[in-house]
Amino acid sequence: MNKTISDIAQMAGVAKSTVSRFLNGGSVSEDTRQKIERIIKQYNYVPNTFAQSLKAKKTSIIGTVVPRLDSFATSQTLIGIDEELRSNQYQMLIANTSQDMQREIDAIYDFARQKVSGIILLAAEVTEAHLKAVEDIGIPVLLVGQQHEQLHSLVHNDDQAGYEMGRYVVGQGHRKIVYMGVSEKDQAVGIHRKQGFQRAIAECGDCEVKYYETSFKMSEAIITAEAILKEITPTIIVGATDNIALGVMKIAFSNKIRIPQELSVTGFGGYDITEMIHPTLTTVKYHYLQAGKVAANHIIRLVKGESVEERTTLDVELIPRESVDKL
Repeated sequence: MNKTISDIAQMAGVAKSTVSRFLNGGSVSEDTRQKIERIIKQYNYVPNTFAQSLKAKKTSIIGTVVPRLDSFATSQTLIGIDEELRSNQYQMLIANTSQDMQREIDAIYDFARQKVSGIILLAAEVTEAHLKAVEDIGIPVLLVGQQHEQLHSLVHNDDQAGYEMGRYVVGQGHRKIVYMGVSEKDQAVGIHRKQGFQRAIAECGDCEVKYYETSFKMSEAIITAEAILKEITPTIIVGATDNIALGVMKIAFSNKIRIPQELSVTGFGGYDITEMIHPTLTTVKYHYLQAGKVAANHIIRLVKGESVEERTTLDVELIPRESVDKL
């Protein structure tokens, strides 16, 4: 059951007018502010009049929820968003959730209370709690990097990326293959990218592929790769991200395994560092900066009530480099 201002006031032990003043940005004591904020977050309270107030008084601020800031993909996407928003006289607020799903949900409600005009959401997973939050706040939300039938989505073509990489690996003569993926909770990377790769492998017919799961963190990819290389000797390891691939290269160098003569390595992402290391990394380039600009353009159109396609898919580009040997 939805809480009212009276309920919030009673639980906080303050007057209804105090809660109203807080919600409208007025001055309240620090102790009172903390009490009200805690209760509002606990019950995911959004004023019933919020959607109407937005129509009457729109801001030029777009909230952007990101899972982490120490990521090439995220930083490039944010740069694209910021550039496009600024060119259209909008500003960006950023909420970093440190890959904490509850913080993602809280950030959606927090942005609503700050009366942003729209929200760009970079989420690894879309749950019922996400969908409820979007419904509750009543303002435009654009999902970037993942797709969901109930939300406007902007995605990279992960299935095609996986397929092109699979075709390339097989075309280079590799048959003893390891694929290091991530949790399927992340649909884009964990499912679609892997499915595209599997589709290409299925066309080959005589490949021996082993699938492993690690995390997006390079430090964990190093541990996983070390365990794999102690167990088997593949001719190539395909990392589901460039970070995973870099972790593989790190442990290979530590064990004096020559790349690509003894072990080939590939990734996905097209991070700048991949063309600066030696050997340079074969990868699939994702156009994150462009994604940010398109995302900003779409959220502005949604804020203005204009039509935007339910799902937009951006192309990817295979970049063959030195890290893959032709057998």
